[in-house]
Amino acid sequence: MSRFFQLIGRDIRLAFRQGSAITLSLSFFVIVVVLFPLGVGPELAVLARIGPGVLWVAALLACLLTLDRMFQADFEDGSLDLLIIGPMPTEMLVLAKVIAHWLTSVLPLIVIAPVLGLSLNLPGDSIVALTGALLVGTPTLSLIGAVGAALTVGMRRGGVLLSLLILPLYIPVLIFGVAAVDASIAQLSAAPHLLLLGGVSLGALVVGPLAAAAGLRLSLS
Repeated sequence: MSRFFQLIGRDIRLAFRQGSAITLSLSFFVIVVVLFPLGVGPELAVLARIGPGVLWVAALLACLLTLDRMFQADFEDGSLDLLIIGPMPTEMLVLAKVIAHWLTSVLPLIVIAPVLGLSLNLPGDSIVALTGALLVGTPTLSLIGAVGAALTVGMRRGGVLLSLLILPLYIPVLIFGVAAVDASIAQLSAAPHLLLLGGVSLGALVVGPLAAAAGLRLSLS
């Protein structure tokens, strides 16, 4: 387990040292959300209606921007081969990469999301539901994305193929995440949708590292 946490810490330090992935995802998220009111108009009722979908789609796409770097940097400098043949199981290696990706590329989006929600005229209760839905649902984005990143590692222009592979798998997370916020806006309980998001995340936690590890072995064989 010490190697597991050391790998997480290593990836987090590298992400903050380079800074590009964090800045890219956060800047994209903010720009997309800010541009929507300019496109649809200043009507507060319209902004509140489309706000949950806008925030979730922007978060999904911002997460997608950084997925191809999950294994690519280690592949390019040769350290990925050393990590795979090392004593740590490949599934644990994938899980460490996923945790580091979520902490550096997705968690900043969740932190800034309430502020952007206020700019879209979301009520206070729905912002709480939005934050909870993002916390519960976004780990699935990194776990599923790890599978696509593993299958496309080493490919030229693999980012396009990665998007085609995993975007359809993101649809349940998008549906349940938006539904949780919409239920809160309608003064209904968001708990059923949050539980569904939690179930999807738990399923991805079981399947994702296994599938991504198999994808890494296939890509590097």
